[in-house]
Amino acid sequence: MIRSRTADAPALAGKVEKLAREHDGTVQSLLRAIALLEILAEDDEGYRLVDLAARAGLSTSTTHRLLTTLEQKQFVQFSRDSSLWFVGVRCFSIGSAFARRRNFATLALPLMRRLRDTTGETVNLGLLDQGDVVFLTQVESRELMRAITRPGGRSPLPCTAMGQALLSAMSEREVAEILQRHGLPRRTPNSIARPTLLHQVLTAARKQGYAVDDEENAVGLRCVAAVIFDEFRRPYAAISIAGPTVRVTQRRVPELGQQAIFAARDITLATGGLVPALNETAPRPAARVSHAPRDPSS
Repeated sequence: MIRSRTADAPALAGKVEKLAREHDGTVQSLLRAIALLEILAEDDEGYRLVDLAARAGLSTSTTHRLLTTLEQKQFVQFSRDSSLWFVGVRCFSIGSAFARRRNFATLALPLMRRLRDTTGETVNLGLLDQGDVVFLTQVESRELMRAITRPGGRSPLPCTAMGQALLSAMSEREVAEILQRHGLPRRTPNSIARPTLLHQVLTAARKQGYAVDDEENAVGLRCVAAVIFDEFRRPYAAISIAGPTVRVTQRRVPELGQQAIFAARDITLATGGLVPALNETAPRPAARVSHAPRDPSS
């Protein structure tokens, strides 16, 4: 049913125009486009162009231009049968990403506790954020000597097992772009300092399915990590097993690596993700933005 919904248009239109007057050019267009999305999200029965324009306080030509751009990026959909505009699938993808992140740690924690109990070591969960891995949560080892990090801390991707696992799931081009923007920061004398060495490390990680941080982020600490994928098979998080080198010995690494792989797979599936086939090229990662000071230890 097509309905006219312009009763509260003046108030909303005034708000949109007030925001638009405070900005120019691209920002103004962005604010107007966001306003259109917010209006479309209010009613799942769709809007006619004329009603949507009136509700936003915009001309039909401006509204149509913005909608056409949003449609190209799948943020809105147009039904030619009913001449109605609807919220598009891309909005759902973005909303799902937020919901997944909100529930991510809650879903992962039981699996992290199981991994801690199996290995006896601390288990960390981290998110990809551009050139860093951001520490999200931790299940501590019950041993007196154990790895401890604080939620919200971050470390450069090449310095950590979680970061290396994430990089290993990306294409060579994506890795090169990250290195160009962020370089190879060093946290310890063992941190990777040469792109050629990082390439070797990532090649090994791709082959084994897990990455190893051998005192590259913190002296005396060794970590083993595997990557977690989203519903588009993109790497966006990782899980690591961390402990002092006297317990997490080189001899234990292969066994811990397999346990990290299984845990990462279980978390991927538990959070609605999909594990890529072994012969697939790693797709482009989706960064998960976090704002925190620097410093996890995994």
